[in-house]
Amino acid sequence: MSATGLEVFDRTVQLTNIWLDELMQELGPDRQHAYHVLRAVLHALRDRLPLGQVAHLGAQLPLLVRGVYYEGWRPEAGGQRERKLEAFLAHVGEGLQGVRPTNTERAARAVFATIARHVSAGEVAKVKGVLPAEIRSLWPAP
Repeated sequence: MSATGLEVFDRTVQLTNIWLDELMQELGPDRQHAYHVLRAVLHALRDRLPLGQVAHLGAQLPLLVRGVYYEGWRPEAGGQRERKLEAFLAHVGEGLQGVRPTNTERAARAVFATIARHVSAGEVAKVKGVLPAEIRSLWPAP
């Protein structure tokens, strides 16, 4: 029997839990923490990408993860153009304020690895292609 009565909602909850489970394998068995890390890294990435690339990546995310990705987004503000790894990781850290101490580099690597497993290789290549080398280095090797 369906938990929600709608297959699309049941499927997105299932997919989101898979993403969170993968993050918990890397970051520890705390689902709340995995959610906060996913949210912070997705927002930092989204805010770093050009407008068109934001939409292309968002289209490949599970529906529930997509909602987290777009939460609070202001496209008129334009993408941030952090060129340095430290600035990008500081952006992730800002999204983790009020959460237990987290290694932001490890968090970014874990989320990027999860994205790479679930988003098409072509889309991952496009996202990586618009990032500076320092930030691109956080993604898993193909």
